[in-house]
Amino acid sequence: AVVSTQSTGDYEGATLMQCTLNPKICYKQLSKVIKRQKEIVQGLVEWKQSKINKVYPGLTCFKKGVARIPIENIPGIQESGWTPSSVKEEEHSNVNQKHFLHIWNRLKGHSAAWPFLEPVKTEIAPDYYQYIKYPSDLKTIGEKLSQGYYKTKKMFIADVHRIFNNCRMYNDPNTEYYKYAGNLQKFFISELKEAGLYDD
Repeated sequence: AVVSTQSTGDYEGATLMQCTLNPKICYKQLSKVIKRQKEIVQGLVEWKQSKINKVYPGLTCFKKGVARIPIENIPGIQESGWTPSSVKEEEHSNVNQKHFLHIWNRLKGHSAAWPFLEPVKTEIAPDYYQYIKYPSDLKTIGEKLSQGYYKTKKMFIADVHRIFNNCRMYNDPNTEYYKYAGNLQKFFISELKEAGLYDD
């Protein structure tokens, strides 16, 4: 805790500071403990590197006319931590990215999308960002898509739904913006269902 005072004994305008000690920590031995922790971590790093730095012979099968081999047959690949499931996850992620991009383009082309194409401008709504702490819009989502930001469908879906939720939070139900948010959200859900990405 920090308490400011204008007069504290001989110290005019001093700041009193409180320090709380943890009874579980032996502060006299702290430097030794930290040194020992560093030694343990360094030992683990060196042990791991000794496993990774093993050099395997190069592949000669391609010289014999073999066009491709299973990944698991590459010497050292499994020792590096690779598993077949990691490939499946990557392939699944790539498939989802294509779905996300398709749905994003469909949303942009919808007649109700125009209020949500870009971030809300403060010239139009000066107090918008006082109420909306986590803004979202189709332009920003497109930038995230190009960067490969969305690793799961939940991340993508949440960002799109945030557009509509923010709109309804800021605007009155009788405004056209509120109506457009509802229409575009219904369209978004229908696109998710068509892509097999919708969970009830």
